[in-house]
Amino acid sequence: MHLTPGETNLDALLRTMEPVLHPEVYVFCTVPPGHLLLQLTPIATFREAEGLTLIVLATEAAQAGLAAVYPCRWITLNVHSSLEAVGFLARITGLLAAHGISVNPLSGYYHDHLFVPAGRAEEVMRLLGELRG
Repeated sequence: MHLTPGETNLDALLRTMEPVLHPEVYVFCTVPPGHLLLQLTPIATFREAEGLTLIVLATEAAQAGLAAVYPCRWITLNVHSSLEAVGFLARITGLLAAHGISVNPLSGYYHDHLFVPAGRAEEVMRLLGELRG
């Protein structure tokens, strides 16, 4: 399998990104080490010393009886950004910070993803559109 490294030019990344707002509401949860996730389908996990962080649909967390925080919407930045690109997420998170909007970014191999407060997702989409030029 041949893997391509993705775009590193900041101007090209900003100009060609195509943000996609996913319709569901997600939440962040945590479970202790060794906990079975039989009823959950997290879209992301991160292992920390204190437990496993999960990003799951709010409805799944509620059904599983998990305490959840940060009801958010997921935005995928559809541009194949390199993991070595400098400043891409910094420009975006700086813009959101200037508007008082929290963001939890996550980078995958192909795309960057933003988790933003559910009630401000449309505003974030508008700001990202303005940033694209």
